Amino acid sequence: MTGEENKLSEQESLLLIQQMINKAKNSYHDTGIGPILWGSVITVCSLVTYYKIKYGFKLPFDIWLLTLVAIVPQIFIAIKQNRINKVKGYDDKVIDYLWISFGISIFMLSFINSNIINGLNPVFQVYIDVKGARPAFDYGSFMSSFFLMLYAIPTFVTGACRNMKPMLYGGIICWICCIISVYTKIEWDMLLTAIAAMSAWLIPGILIRRKFLKNSQADV
Repeated sequence: MTGEENKLSEQESLLLIQQMINKAKNSYHDTGIGPILWGSVITVCSLVTYYKIKYGFKLPFDIWLLTLVAIVPQIFIAIKQNRINKVKGYDDKVIDYLWISFGISIFMLSFINSNIINGLNPVFQVYIDVKGARPAFDYGSFMSSFFLMLYAIPTFVTGACRNMKPMLYGGIICWICCIISVYTKIEWDMLLTAIAAMSAWLIPGILIRRKFLKNSQADV
């Protein structure tokens, strides 16, 4: 094989490698719709709950049921993105499982909290009957702290792995809100949850969406 043939073979190999890398990079399209969806839902639910507690108005349904409704479009979003993502790297799979674990943990935490509260209510009722006043300790006021702690984990890791600084900072803000919520009443916890949801998901999602649309227009 001549020198020119060797050189040509090397160039073809490099070109093939470059094409494979570009294909893998271009196969990942994070549209930002998922973070916008969940950021919006959690923010709205938190703010409505804050106003319900603060001003004592009632709704004919539990506003947090919107989180269950949001699962339906999330499933379609996931299916669509899986069709787009022809090539998935190791990091993508790890982050996928991270968010699946997050969703399962949120469900389990809700289940655990519900059982703890059901167990404590009879004890609190006896205390109220004997003392004539509500106890100073209220486990329900700490529930938001647990959720905020969980919100931070997948957000922070995703931001670090994908080099998304807004999401990385959003995860840190979730932890800060978690610490503050330990010392605040439940209505203020709802405001902290809204701040965390906007910082971790809604704002980063909007930025991701703008970048996605800009890249889509550039590819046309």
